[in-house]
Amino acid sequence: MNILLLEDEPLVARSLILALETLEPDARILGPLDSVQQSLDWFDKNPEPDLILADIQLSDGVSFDIFRQRNIQCPLIFCTAYDAYAVRAFKLNSVDYLLKPIDPDELKRALEKFHRLHTASIPATENPLATLLEQLEQRTVPAYKRRFLANFHRTVVAVAAERVAFFVRDEVIWLVTTDGQRLITDYNSLDELDELLDPTEFFRASRKHTVRKIALEGYRTHYTGKLELVISNCPEEEITVSKEKAAQFRKWFEEE
Repeated sequence: MNILLLEDEPLVARSLILALETLEPDARILGPLDSVQQSLDWFDKNPEPDLILADIQLSDGVSFDIFRQRNIQCPLIFCTAYDAYAVRAFKLNSVDYLLKPIDPDELKRALEKFHRLHTASIPATENPLATLLEQLEQRTVPAYKRRFLANFHRTVVAVAAERVAFFVRDEVIWLVTTDGQRLITDYNSLDELDELLDPTEFFRASRKHTVRKIALEGYRTHYTGKLELVISNCPEEEITVSKEKAAQFRKWFEEE
């Protein structure tokens, strides 16, 4: 059996590979592929695997874009921090979902479910993924978080979204305010935050940083094609956007 892994966080990818090697010792693990474009190129050159384990947020976009552009029929297990409406949609369409950090027992049950479905008789015309994507596109606009809990001098405080300059992953997830305060949050990953933040206000700049538009003074273009962001009141913070995501960032930054 061939299992393809779509994941842009190296530590998460490594953890999944180790778990899969234990749970599916006869399987061949392909990847990890860390971007939408890399995945599209891969599917153009390779036959479909038997199973895909996919994060939703990749380095240059969301994995849904891959499945919209390629007619992929094999089963998927999504491994991500995603909200409840998606959980229901995935399960209704027999597509499983695991919340990061991945629990080995949950992964084991998801693989067992895959094997049950794989041996079942499913009509060739049925495309659960297409139904899922249609449901996601037709969903109501989510209510994004406007206040974030953080720890300050052993006190839990609520920080309004308007005071957030950026989030940074450095062992834990830090919230940095527009006046330069650094507060520890209880979030497990930036992936988890991605689903809580308004994408018109916040941008996932890298694996380490998520920035708020209003806190940006501007950016500089590096000779390699990547962008170096300048944050108000935090000029010493090194925040970059990769060459692959530069066009996406520019479009986001110029929109009101």
